[in-house]
Amino acid sequence: MLYEYQPVGVCSRKFIFEIEEGKITNVDIVGGCNGNLQAISKLIRTKMVNDVISLLDGIKCNAKDTSCPDQIAKALSAYKKINS
Repeated sequence: MLYEYQPVGVCSRKFIFEIEEGKITNVDIVGGCNGNLQAISKLIRTKMVNDVISLLDGIKCNAKDTSCPDQIAKALSAYKKINS
């Protein structure tokens, strides 16, 4: 299933996930810090949605209350609500 999410409060403009049976099979991130987000994308690929939420939820960027990883966790939490 393809799932798109527009993050809030970060440099990234869009997350595009491919999720099959609760596992992330691919993720593309539009905008943001290219190198870091490429690494995060590779690291979470093949991981279960719940595991990624647990790992990334609550991470902050400098003085902001959120970060791209935190927004990924929020995106996946929203995905779970829609698909439960």
